[in-house]
Amino acid sequence: MSTKKAIKKKPVAVPEKGTADVKGASGVKTVSAKPPATESRTALVRRARRINRELAEIFPYAHPELDFDNPFQLVVATVLSAQTTDLRVNQTTPALFAKYPTPEDLAAANPEEVEEILRPTGFFRAKTKSVMGLSKALVENYGGEVPGRLEELVKLPGVGRKTAFVVLGNAFGRPGITVDTHFQRLVRRWQWTEQTDPDKIEAEIGALFPKSDWTDLSHHVIWHGRRICHARKPACGACPIAPLCPAYGEGETDPEKAKKLLKYEKGGFPGQRLNPPQSYLDAGGKPAPPLGAG
Repeated sequence: MSTKKAIKKKPVAVPEKGTADVKGASGVKTVSAKPPATESRTALVRRARRINRELAEIFPYAHPELDFDNPFQLVVATVLSAQTTDLRVNQTTPALFAKYPTPEDLAAANPEEVEEILRPTGFFRAKTKSVMGLSKALVENYGGEVPGRLEELVKLPGVGRKTAFVVLGNAFGRPGITVDTHFQRLVRRWQWTEQTDPDKIEAEIGALFPKSDWTDLSHHVIWHGRRICHARKPACGACPIAPLCPAYGEGETDPEKAKKLLKYEKGGFPGQRLNPPQSYLDAGGKPAPPLGAG
């Protein structure tokens, strides 16, 4: 990484890699922010891939945070996640899928009854129209099965490239980059790209990594954005990849104060899934509460 024009800042103590995982960890080292203003393409690729490797160590159990048992449940849940949290969707879909377990069931449902179930997710009328519409399309065009191809998925009502890649990567094992709001924010903060259009971000970031890394990369970045690198006040002082971040210092740099900003399992709180993978539970993560609990 070139440092010809590196901006000199007063060194600040930040956690060693991995200390954010452990409550009470005190290991720190002194680093300075390293703005890659003159970073070469090769240096950018190396830095981006190193960040992904570091995040893979921090979040070895990263996974999609929507509860699902099959591709149909995942595509519906992903559509419902627009303008709300995965947690709220996870608290709502058990009732939806208990009553309408298949595309055929949801396609033939009474819209008013579906709306009532989906009300907690917000924009429930539009979402009802989308999930019933995609269910009808699945029944009429795909024999009630969710297609495993991008060009077919994006034809379904309410399904764009982001939703399609969530389904492809997590239900079919086909690599894809999920450019949600967290992903967009962090890759720009890390100066991996200056693009603001999701499709252009997808293309530029995809070019930095092997295709086989795309799905896990998406999980790593999104998890880091939800738990540590927040939009309004990043927990810089508790961030294990601070030495690699050109935006270090935009958030709270005091280690103790930064620890208080950590969310989900790193802050001692449950994640977003009611039924998370066993690897997450084994690592100390906690399942989210059902709707109406607490």
